[in-house]
Amino acid sequence: MNPVLMAWKGDWARRAALLLGAAVVVFIAIFAAVNIQKAEPDSDATLHAPPKPLPAGAATSDWPSPFGPTHNLVSSETNLLHAWPATGPTLVWELPAGEGWAAPAVQGERLVYFHRVADREVVECLHAQTGERFWKFGYPTNYRDRYGFNNGPRASPVIDEKRVYLLGVEGKLHCLNLESGAVVWMRNTTEDFNVSPNFFGVGSTPLVEGKLLIVQLGAPDGACVVAFNKFDGKVVWKTDAPWTASYASPIPAVVHGQRRTLVFTGGDSRPPVGGLLSIDPSDGRIDARFPFRSTRLESVNASNPVCVDNHVFLSSSYRTGGVLIRLKPDGGCDVAWKTNDLGAHFSTPIYLDGYLYGITGAGLRDAAIVCLDWKTGRQQWRETPVWTEIVEQNGRKQEAAYGPVLGTLVRVDGAFLLLGQYGHLAWVDLSPGGYRELRRTWLFNADETWTPPVISRGLLYVCQNRPDVIKGTRPRLLCYDLRAESG
Repeated sequence: MNPVLMAWKGDWARRAALLLGAAVVVFIAIFAAVNIQKAEPDSDATLHAPPKPLPAGAATSDWPSPFGPTHNLVSSETNLLHAWPATGPTLVWELPAGEGWAAPAVQGERLVYFHRVADREVVECLHAQTGERFWKFGYPTNYRDRYGFNNGPRASPVIDEKRVYLLGVEGKLHCLNLESGAVVWMRNTTEDFNVSPNFFGVGSTPLVEGKLLIVQLGAPDGACVVAFNKFDGKVVWKTDAPWTASYASPIPAVVHGQRRTLVFTGGDSRPPVGGLLSIDPSDGRIDARFPFRSTRLESVNASNPVCVDNHVFLSSSYRTGGVLIRLKPDGGCDVAWKTNDLGAHFSTPIYLDGYLYGITGAGLRDAAIVCLDWKTGRQQWRETPVWTEIVEQNGRKQEAAYGPVLGTLVRVDGAFLLLGQYGHLAWVDLSPGGYRELRRTWLFNADETWTPPVISRGLLYVCQNRPDVIKGTRPRLLCYDLRAESG
């Protein structure tokens, strides 16, 4: 045979094999992409009832981090259900939950939930309306809380475009692909930065800022706050401050027209130290710092700073109170006022129209809802709601008194949604004139309902972190229909 023809035939065979292989790769990629986008009905979630259609004209938003789209527990959602029956809003679906206090994050139809199941930290990506699972990812953990409270994650997942960021209770930092759950990059921050154990493990939720993922580590040797490249996990800058990590989360702010990251530090340290850092996110430079922390050793800063008009409110419990500081144009800060009337344990106060509304106190004996004048710090009022319930145990009915205690406030749809520590949910009107309850229900009787509620596309997500002492239901992630009736 002609050698040229033989070479051509051989080359054709190789080309055909290459084309066939490429076609197989393309087919697999397309098949995988189809499966990535489809939620499978193999989740542990139970679907109870589909939600109502969104009312016409309803404003909706994602909830990509635990404090909402604007990092201050204020939501732009509208046309929500304010007049629910005595049993409360309709339960859409529920998922058995492991240990942890992390809030879910929601983007579009995807909800990401982070908890501990047995000896693994597990993240699940679920369909936000049905609870069906897109994917599941996990890794081993040996963490044990030194006080016996809870062994699960404290920091919540953060969604940014097609990525999910997770900071586990032992400091393992993961970036996952939102569509597939595949690991994009991972850092063990405890080992990489020689971080000492904190009181309750790692618990400060990271912040996405442009191309950065900003993490409060509280590490020695110039790594109090670290900015990672959010795409590959490489360190971009480190901020040196002699303060350990708190349980508050970094928040974005605009100060005198400049973008800043505010980090409220202060965890396990001897002597007890911590306070506010105002950081330029472009290079990690500190332009203001303000020491502020309880003098009690076993205390932490856990309430996020509130920034309005170049002023920042800081608050901490155990007789620490609050302070409003003014950030100066040339750096530094000074005190506008101090107060003993609002010392938030870990819930974040909310600013509205010149007033600050927050939950003060460290527990059942001293918790209350407080309103302060933002300019002067003067207390407008202090309210301790008492909710009397009829409970039945062992066939006997009796009255029991509850209240919000260390609950969470969210400003949404012209009112405040209040989630109480023992599972109560209420619409309340808060104004300089006082506290007024509009509607209330009891979702479950379970302590440690400390995780902030999440609202996205008219659906409300609530974490029941402890078993219901009356009904016996185990910890759950619950999705409720908070959409108003159409018409």
